[in-house]
Formats: sequence, C-alpha cells, structure tokens
Amino acid sequence: MRVVPRRSKGRQGAPDAEPVRPDEPTVPSPSSPVQVRAPVTVEEPLPPTQPLGPSDLPGASDLPGGSGPVGRRAAKKAARAEAKAVKRGRRKAGRRKGGDAAAPAPPVEPPAMPDPDQRRRARSAERHRAAAEAKRSRAAQRQGLARKGGTPEAKALRQHRSALLVMVITLGLLIAAVAVTGGMIAGQMRTRPVALAAPLHVYPVTQTAPGQCPNGTQGVSAQAVGGMTCYQMTQGIAIREVADLRVQKSRTAGSDYEVAVTLRKADRRAFAALTRATVGHDLAFVVRNTIVTLPRVDMPILDGKVVVTGQPSRKDAARLIRALKGG
Repeated sequence: MRVVPRRSKGRQGAPDAEPVRPDEPTVPSPSSPVQVRAPVTVEEPLPPTQPLGPSDLPGASDLPGGSGPVGRRAAKKAARAEAKAVKRGRRKAGRRKGGDAAAPAPPVEPPAMPDPDQRRRARSAERHRAAAEAKRSRAAQRQGLARKGGTPEAKALRQHRSALLVMVITLGLLIAAVAVTGGMIAGQMRTRPVALAAPLHVYPVTQTAPGQCPNGTQGVSAQAVGGMTCYQMTQGIAIREVADLRVQKSRTAGSDYEVAVTLRKADRRAFAALTRATVGHDLAFVVRNTIVTLPRVDMPILDGKVVVTGQPSRKDAARLIRALKGG
C-alpha cells in the first residue's frame, strides 16, 4: 500500500505534492520544510465491497435499466425479447410433445440457391408432366366417347358402312329375285304344254319289207337307204300335246345334237308300257301317215322323257322338231 501526501490545509493555491514512491528518495522542496517519510503499512481491515449497480455509474440514468428515457426503452425492449423467447420455447416444447424435450433442435441450414441446370431440368420435367397429363386426358375422353358411341367421324363412318351394307344386301336380294323369277318364268315356259298341229302316232314296228305296202296291210311305206320299204306296225298310241320339245347338245358319241321330247303325265304310263314291250325294236313316229323318225328302243322309258339322237346338225334337229309338231 502506498501513502500519498495530502494537500496542505494551511496554504491556498499550493501545488499538490507529487506522490512519493517507496524506492525513490524524497527531495525536499525549497519552499517547504524538509520532511522525510517512510512507507507505512497499515494493518486495517478493508470495508466490505458491494457490487455496483447501474445507478452508481456516471450517466447511469441513460443505461439499460436506468431511470432515464433511454434506460426505460431499453428495459422494455429487453422485456419484450424475453417474452418472445419464452413463447418460442413453449411452442417448440409443444411441437416436441411426446418426445425428448431436452433434445437439441436440428441446425437450420440456409436454403441452397438453385442451379440454372436444375431449374432447366425442372421446367423440362414440368412440361413433360403437363404433356403426359394432356395425353391421358385425351385418351380418357376418347374412351368415354367410345363408350357413348364414338366420335362424330366414327359415327359417320359407321353410318356410311351400314348404308353401303344395306345397299349391297338390297342389290343382292334384287338380283336373286330377278334370277328366281326368270327361272320360274323359264320353267313355266319349258313346262308349258306344246300343242301339236297334227296328232303324233307312235307305233311298234313288227316287220319290214321292200317296196310298197300292199292294200289292207297295216303299215306305212317310207324311203329307206335301199329304196322304198314297207314298215308293218301294230297298235300304238296317239299324242296330241307334249310338255316340252326342244333341241339340245348331244350327250352321246356319234352325234352332235339331239331332240328331247317330254310327255305329259297322261301319256307317260301308256308310253312306258309300249317301250317296255318293244325293247330292242324300232318305234315309228308317224305324223299325217308319214314316218318322221324311226328310233330303236334301248330300254323302257318310264319317266316320259324321250331323246331322239343321230342329228348331225342343229338345222337337222330343228327340222325334226317341226315335223314332230306337224308343221
């Protein structure tokens, strides 16, 4: 502890004495009596120290917590900050309810600045998503239209196809009707009875003799290859009307054309009995006492369809038909 000399009480305006250092000798001032002092150690207890408050410092009224306006404002700000901190702590504790309240909150990292390439990729991905969504929407719309009957173009196409199908079916039915009608007409024309101008007599030939037939002989004289020949005959049948009479292509070898005669049902039975009795012999078809043809019976004809073969040309077949009709 250092001892500092006090000011002189008896003198006014006396200069203050400088403190005396213990390791330096004291030099007497010329205007004051010489005094030599040694350092004195005082063994006295120090008074108890007390902490200084804000009001004990100079300008304490302007510090936070002081009585001045600046101190009051600072105190209010500190109180509000403390209240906000308490509220934040309560909210955090409420969010962490059920967990460890003492666990430290994770550090908050500052948001990273987006990279231009990432932004570009993000925009491209967003465009792709929008395009895919639009495609799905169009597909769903088409499916809905298909369930309801399709788009107007599809409906028009179906209607066109239906109309075309109906037209084709109608045309086919019309053609079939015409064909059937023509067939029926042709059948009717074929089955229409053919009236003969003179009765057609069919006689079985029993014997032939050269020359003219004598009087009283039942027979007919006709020109043959060897000259005039007498064909003697027995009782036959007379046909005045036939069901069909026409020229057709020959089905046998040795002739080109043939004449088909279809008898009516009324004459078929008599003709069948006649042919059954004359198998292997000739039948004479006589019109107005003239032999028109002289075919040989190969087998009994039971269905009334007579075929006369051996006509070399169509003209010869047509000439035979006219003779059978009595023209």
